[in-house]
Amino acid sequence: MTNRTKWSAQLFTVLLCALALKYFYSTTGPDDLRWILGPVTWLTSLLSGRSFSFEGHSGYMSSDHTFLIAASCAGVNFLITSFLLLAVKQLWTNRKTKLSWWFIPRAAFFAYLTTLVANTVRICIALELQRHPVQSDWLNANQIHRLEGIIVYFGFLFFLHLVTEGERMSVKYMLLPLAIYYFTTLGLPLMNGAYRRGGEFWEHAAFVVLIPLVLIIPVLLFRVFSVSQRLSTLCIKKLRFS
Repeated sequence: MTNRTKWSAQLFTVLLCALALKYFYSTTGPDDLRWILGPVTWLTSLLSGRSFSFEGHSGYMSSDHTFLIAASCAGVNFLITSFLLLAVKQLWTNRKTKLSWWFIPRAAFFAYLTTLVANTVRICIALELQRHPVQSDWLNANQIHRLEGIIVYFGFLFFLHLVTEGERMSVKYMLLPLAIYYFTTLGLPLMNGAYRRGGEFWEHAAFVVLIPLVLIIPVLLFRVFSVSQRLSTLCIKKLRFS
C-alpha cells in the first residue's frame, strides 16, 4: 500500500468514525450514553456539590429535581469535533510520511478526556446560572444558555488546538479549529436537513458563526502582531550586519 493510498484510507476511516458516532448519538437515548453521561455527572457532583441519580430514559436528575443532565447534555457533538481536530491534524502533519493507525484510537481517547472536562465545566456554569440567573434586555434564558455552551465548547476546542501545536502554529493554521467547528455544528446539521426547522435553526446558526469569531479574532490579531514584531526584529538585525 502506497503512502497516498494509506493516507486516504486513514482519512476515510476518521470521517466514517465521526459519522458513525453522529448517527449513533442521533438514534439513542440517555440509557445508552452512560459511558459519557456517568463520568460527567460524577465530575459535576464533585465540583458543584450537587448530587444526582440516574432515571431511566431521562438522564441524571439532581436531588432537588430542578436540573436534568439529559442526552442533549452528553457533549457527543463536542467529542466528534475534538476527535476530528486531533485526527485531521495528525493526518495533515504526516501527509508525506507513513502514519501508524494507532493515531485514531489515541485521538479518540484524548478527545474523550477533553470532552469530560469541557462538558463538566459547561454544566457547572449552567448550574450557577440556574442559581443566579443573568438578566439581559438583549438575550432570553435559552439564548444565554446557547451562548454559554458555544463559548465553553469552542474555547476548549481552541485551547486543545493550542496545546497540541504550541509555537509551531502559523496564523493560517489557527483557523483549523474554526473550520472543523463549523463543519460539525453547521455542516452536518445542514446535510441532515436541519434548515427545515426555520427560524430556530438560523438563530442557532447565527450564534455558532459569530461567537467563535469574536473569540478567535483577538487571538489572531495578537498572533499577527507577534509575527510582525519578530520579522521586524530579524530585518533590523540583517540590516545591521549587512
